[in-house]
Amino acid sequence: MFTPRARAAGVVAALTLVTAACGAAPSTQTTQASPGGVNAATATSAADFGGFDKLVEAAKKEGTLHVIALPPDWANYGEIIEKFQATYGIKIESETPDASSADEINAVKTRKGQDRAPDVLDLGQSFALSGAAEGLFASYKVQAWDKIPEGQKEANGLWINDYGGYVSIGCDAKKIATCPTSFADLLEPEYKGKVALNGNPTKAGSAFAGVFAAALADGGSFDDIQPGIDFFKKLKDAGNFNPVETTPATIEKGETQISIDWDYNNAAYAPQMTAKGIDWQVNIPSDGKYFEMYAQAINKDAPHPAAARLWQEFLYSPEGQNLYLKGFARPVMLPAMTEDGTVDQALADALPPVEGTPQFPTTEQVNAAKAKVAGGWDAAISG
Repeated sequence: MFTPRARAAGVVAALTLVTAACGAAPSTQTTQASPGGVNAATATSAADFGGFDKLVEAAKKEGTLHVIALPPDWANYGEIIEKFQATYGIKIESETPDASSADEINAVKTRKGQDRAPDVLDLGQSFALSGAAEGLFASYKVQAWDKIPEGQKEANGLWINDYGGYVSIGCDAKKIATCPTSFADLLEPEYKGKVALNGNPTKAGSAFAGVFAAALADGGSFDDIQPGIDFFKKLKDAGNFNPVETTPATIEKGETQISIDWDYNNAAYAPQMTAKGIDWQVNIPSDGKYFEMYAQAINKDAPHPAAARLWQEFLYSPEGQNLYLKGFARPVMLPAMTEDGTVDQALADALPPVEGTPQFPTTEQVNAAKAKVAGGWDAAISG
């Protein structure tokens, strides 16, 4: 079984950059031509099907979409899945929601040719880059391609950023006298044993982003993530680091009273916790603002290639993007939707406040940082 889902994830001026699970016995994948003789597995746009309606027809013929690593309380994926099924009558098989980005990539590789291989992937940025480099994804450009900012998509459509957020600090204000508002605060003795991270940064994008944010807060840069690793070693040495991975259940039980996680996760937890008598507050750290986006990709060997492409079209429609926004995630098309009036402004106004314009690492900087974390995290935390 997979480890708990802890995933990774920039808005032009507020938006610019840039698993194998328990399941049934494998069955052999069979790919059929779509109506009109179109090979859905090689289609690079809806036009290749003969238009969007023909894509819908082909996807309905397949009848199924297989997804993994999509928690229903993560970026509002529960409602997104329900809306897609209701709109198109296509059954979504959602497996192992709490898997990591690394697990998704592994599932693509180990289930090749099987019906239970994932059709689509929702990945942290570093995993989208590495998966594209390995040739695991299909090229596909959604109809909204031109509304997606440059730098938020691979040139041939191998991956497209879909939504993102800032690293934030969530805090149970009924158990913590003064909630921390910076990484520097987290080293204070009053937080002994209380500071959790959403996952392992060698496997989970959200945790990786937490290390990057800590680096920016503690003298590092996009070229130097080492101070972030060093920060968590200091946090552990001070007795403040809590190795429990955050979930709504751990918050409710009081096991994770402070959590470093995406702002859309922490913000979504707040109303859930209010109903349980918990005052869950969210702060974007003043000394380490880090914004990153997740990316969508289609498995090159997707068992349901037309449904996979229709899923992408739905996510990058105004309806899909506003559903992300409803989950406090900042959709990649927010600038274009704000300009053309298709954004749900009330939802946009509900986002956690943040000042300044984010900066973003290059592909090379992300890859170098990922390698540094892979080589140094375990020693820093276990030593």
